[in-house]
Formats: sequence, structure tokens, C-alpha cells
Amino acid sequence: MVEALRRGERSVGELVEVVDIGQPGVSRQLAILGDANFVVMRPEGRRRLYSLRPQPFRELSEFVTTYRAIWEPRLDRMGAEIDRRHKKREMKRRDSDG
Repeated sequence: MVEALRRGERSVGELVEVVDIGQPGVSRQLAILGDANFVVMRPEGRRRLYSLRPQPFRELSEFVTTYRAIWEPRLDRMGAEIDRRHKKREMKRRDSDG
């Protein structure tokens, strides 16, 4: 949905065709994005055109960048521990099958 809106303003009908989701699903997602201020709606006659608001995406990017430095090392350590435990289980399984 966001990727489709990155290309410019679109109506619900246009989004339905592009994202291959039914109209109720598109409307639901637009409502969620609108409530979070990521999307703005502009009426044009009988149509409603939706577009992205860039500022919330900038703020989200800044937030992620700030916390990436904190979380990446922790997630890397967690991934290494999961791999270590998985290998240990595999070795035990092979020994018992042996």
C-alpha cells in the first residue's frame, strides 16, 4: 500500500487494482494509515485521493536510526546464541541417532 502511494496520489479504486486487495481491505488499511497520520485524503469531486505525508516517515526513519545502534548488537548476539543452541541440539540428536 505504502509502495503504491509512493508513486503519487491514488484513489481507492486505483489502489485496489495495484495492490490486489479487495476494496474493504484497502479502505481498512487507508484508515489505519490515516489514523497514524501517514496518509492524507483529498476530495476531488466524488473521488477521494490518498497520498503519503512525508514527515511521519522522516520521523520514523530518525527513530529507527537512533535505536538501530542499540538494538543491532543485541539482536546479533541473540541470533548467535540461537544458532549455538540449534547446533548443540543437532549434535545431541546425531549422537542419539548414531
